[in-house]
This record gives sequence, structure tokens and C-alpha cells, in this order.
Amino acid sequence: MIRKWPLVLALLLAIGLAIRATTPPAPVMAGSPPGHFSADLAMADVRAISAIPHITATPENAQVRDYLASRMRALGMTVSTEQGTVDARGTDKRNRWTGRNDPPATLTNVIGVLPGQDRTAPAVLLMAHHDTVWGSPGAADDSAGVAAALEVVRAVKARGGQRRDLIVLLTDAEELGLQGARQFFAANPLRARVGAVINMEARGGGGRTTLFQTSRDNGAAVRLYAAAVDRPGASSLSAFVYSVLPNDTDLTPAIKGPYTAYNFAFIGRSGLYHSPLATPDRLDQGALQDMGDQVLGLTAALLAAPELPGKAPSAVFFDLFGLITLTWPAWLGWGLLGLAVLGLAWVAWRDGLTGALGGAGRMVAFIVLAGTAFFALNKLSLGMAPSNYYDRLAAIPLLEAMVALGGIAAFLAVFGSWRGSPGGIVGAAMPLLGLAVAAQAMAPTAAYILVLPLLIVAAVLVLERSGATLAGRIGETLLSLLLLGTILLALGELLRDSLGWPTWLVVALLVLAVMALRMVSAAQDHLKLSHWAGPALVLGYMIALGHQLMQGVGPTMPYGAALPLAIGALAVLPVWPGLAPRRARALGAGALLAACAVALWVQLDPPAESRAVYSDSKK
Repeated sequence: MIRKWPLVLALLLAIGLAIRATTPPAPVMAGSPPGHFSADLAMADVRAISAIPHITATPENAQVRDYLASRMRALGMTVSTEQGTVDARGTDKRNRWTGRNDPPATLTNVIGVLPGQDRTAPAVLLMAHHDTVWGSPGAADDSAGVAAALEVVRAVKARGGQRRDLIVLLTDAEELGLQGARQFFAANPLRARVGAVINMEARGGGGRTTLFQTSRDNGAAVRLYAAAVDRPGASSLSAFVYSVLPNDTDLTPAIKGPYTAYNFAFIGRSGLYHSPLATPDRLDQGALQDMGDQVLGLTAALLAAPELPGKAPSAVFFDLFGLITLTWPAWLGWGLLGLAVLGLAWVAWRDGLTGALGGAGRMVAFIVLAGTAFFALNKLSLGMAPSNYYDRLAAIPLLEAMVALGGIAAFLAVFGSWRGSPGGIVGAAMPLLGLAVAAQAMAPTAAYILVLPLLIVAAVLVLERSGATLAGRIGETLLSLLLLGTILLALGELLRDSLGWPTWLVVALLVLAVMALRMVSAAQDHLKLSHWAGPALVLGYMIALGHQLMQGVGPTMPYGAALPLAIGALAVLPVWPGLAPRRARALGAGALLAACAVALWVQLDPPAESRAVYSDSKK
């Protein structure tokens, strides 16, 4: 059992870190300091806006617009409207929803301006859309974004002293093809006064809010976000993935202009996307709080900035379990990759390359086997009949369980009875090192998900073998403090901010945890803190990343989870004790059978109650 302790500790802490990374904050109630964002206050607007569906050019939509205009005036904003005509494609879509043959409808944007001290300075624009799809109240998409914009204005006004104008653009006909946003950014004279744009969207009903898209050459824009937002959710990997997907939001027309632009969304509880069940009571208020906190922090910083961020080379950026936004120039990835190569080379030079070829072969086999298993399981979950897009969204939790079980089965099949030598683990890192080099060359802002884990694994292996020297002891201490400090801070904030535990209890538990870990480490020389803290940090991030990928592309491309699975597996290998071959085969077979059972569950499940009322496919 002693040999398994590093693995047990790493797994437990990784799960805790993944929960922290994917859990939104608790909603702030009314009565909080007036300069803070309160989801409780914003929910009053959500309930008023999303009482019933309100597609473009309906009496219900007109009622929503009147309500929004009155709310803006009550906040001290100058209010105007802008009208346009829905194009032929949008008209066809609307007529499919209604079953009629109506002429092109009139869209109406609602625009409010909160004056700043310098009316000549480029303004900051908050954007969300007020229309819904047919049959959905749209509490998340996009009443949450609209309500967040109004609550941000209230908080900004309560703080006072804003340097520049704050504009709120509530667009119409987004669901008909971004019609309102295209109208504004093509023809409205106010667009010339805009310097920065923040868009808010949702595809689902909860989860963490993520900054998933920015304007090009985002280095300065990202640095401002990193400094301004206390609990970030951001990823240049998400920005890269989104850039290659055929998806659009209202930011699409703006991103082509000269503006500094940011796009925020939450996509958890995906079954509620365009759903008749997307009511205010089903909206995750923590997700609304998360969106509001991030947008308020960023908006306040933009309003106060002497100059808005300009163009600068695009940067790597990501949040570390919601604690901080890490960002650096894309070219620095080559230096970090070089350090990883040096560390792995030193381990190979010291301990030899025995088992390296086998380790590399196992990793390649694992990636291929996992990807193939995910593809086959996905086909099994689909069956022979055409799939319904919204049914697949509702099935994402089951699809995640299917992929997790399939991944465990693949790991046990390839690595279950293997206890890698240092050379073997170095060999296992080689295929991922090759992918890291390719990623750094072709997508440098996304390569960090490979580069940093390789660097951490290399550091753990190096320090494990140099602990007897003074330099090794110093390095081990510094790395342990860095890794363990990050883990404990993330878990402490999970208990306090998301679960509501009192600070004194959280501190007491963390102190006891540190004391216990030190006692265990002192009792077993091989249980160095970095030995399990490094794998825990990498594996926790990869579990969270896998969750986000499954929410984003899981219904159609679950095999995308094979990459974070492989990276997490590499991180675990230094603490993997190896199982008896028969036990590894039995556990792997059980995991595979369970994955198949879940896939059949998805296939045989009746149509989800949450599916959009207007469509048997994505339209």
C-alpha cells in the first residue's frame, strides 16, 4: 500500500483541483456593497426578461424592449433604439419556426449610454442579445448576458468617477443570424466612438464563464484582463479552438473592426441550450455571478485606463484553477520547451535509456487506442438513426462518463501492469514532446497545454534523482512550495468561495492537511511532496480541460479528449505502481464494459424533454 500512496494522494488532489476549476462562485446576495456585482439583483432582470419566449418582431419582444429601455433610463443612461430589416436567410429561419410565410421582420436594437468624464475618449461597449429562439424563454441565452450588462452598469455607477462613456448595446435578431450586431457595426454612427467591446453569451445554463475569444494581436488586452479580474476563467487554447470552429456570436461583426474585443460565455448544463426548460429557476446563479464578476472587473479597468489596450503580439494566457491568469509572450514557449528537453535529457543521461523505446511505443499505442475507443463508443451511443443535436447536448454528462470509463480501460490495457523505469517514462514523453514542438510552431498560444506538463514531469524526475545534493534539496523545496501552495490555495478557495465554508475552518483544515502530508513524507523517503504534487497539478488541470472539451465538442468529437488524457497519463506514470497483469486486465475489461453500457444508455434513452421545440436537427 505504501507504494500506492503517491498515486492516491495525486488522484484525490487532482479531483479536488478539477472541481475547483469547473465550479462557479456562489452568488452574491442583494445588500452586498453597492460597487459589487450581485447575481441576486441581476436575477430580477432575468425573471422579467425571460418570463416567456420572445423572438424578434413579436409583441412579447416589444414588451422586453420596453422593459429594458425603462431599466436603462432608471440607471441614468441615455436610451435610443435602432431598427433594421431581417435579411432573407433570417426571414426563412423565422418562418420555419412560426410555420407562416411572413415578410421580412423589423429588428430593434436597444442602446444606452452612461456618460463618462471625458466624452471624447473611446467608449467601452457591453453587448448581449435580447431576442430568443422559438419556444425558449432564454434565461441563459441571452437574458443572463443582458441582465449582467445592466447589473454591471449599476455597479459602475455606484463606484462613480468613470473616465469614459459606457455603452450598452442589446441587439435583436442574434438568433436569426447576428442581424442586430451586423446592423450596428455596419451603419450606426455610435460605432465610431467605441474603443473596446465586451460580448456576453451562453450555450447552456451554468458552469464557469470563460474568456474564449479576443481580438487579434491581444497581448495588451490580455495583460489588462489578467490584472483586472480576481477570479479569472480564460484560455488561449479555447480561443484557438474557437477560431477553427464554424461558430459565430454577436462579436463576429465587431472582431473585424479596430476594436479591442473580448467574448465571454458559459456552456455548462448544455441540455438547456435553446430549450423550453431554460427558465430563470433553472439558471445557475453562480454562472451569472461568475460572468458578472469578470465583466465588471474588466469593464472597470477599461473605463479607468488612460489609454485602451492597443495591438500587441498575441500572448499565451490561461487561468490557474481560477486563482490567477498566467500570461507570457508566445515565443517564450520555446524556452520552456527547451528546459523540459534538458531535464528529460539529463534523466536519460543519468539513468540510461532502458525501456525508452517501449515507453514511447506504449504512449503512441495509448493515444491511438483511446482515440479509437472514444470514436467507437461515440458511434455506439449514436446508433443507426440520425442524431438530434439537442439530445446530444442533453447527454453530455453521460458522454463524459462514457469517455472517462473508456479512457481508464485504455490506460489499464496499455500501462496497467507497467511500472516504468526513468528511461521508460522519458520515452513515453517523446511522442508528446513531438506534438509540443509541432504545436509551438503552428499554434504557439495553444501549445502550453503540452509544454508546461512536460516541464513539470521533467522537473519531478530530475529532483527525484538529485535530492541528495544541496542543489537538489533546494530545488525540491522550492518546487514543493510552489506546487503545494497552488494546490492548497485552490482547494481552500473552493471550500470558502464556492461551498461557503467559514474562513477559520478552511484555514484549520489546510494547516492540518499540511501537517499530515509532512508527517507522511517524513515517514517515507520516496514520498517527496513534488513527487505527487506535480502529477496532481497536471492531472487536475487535464481533468478540467477534458470536461471543458466534452462540453464544447463532446457530442460530435469526444475523441478530442484523447490529448488531455494522454498528458494526464504521462503525469501519473512517475507515481504509477503497476498492477498485477490479471488484475489490470480485469479492471480494464470492467471499465470497457461499463463504458459500453453507458453508450447504450445514451442510444436507448428517450428524446430529452429539454430539446428545442422547433428542430429535429441543429438549425
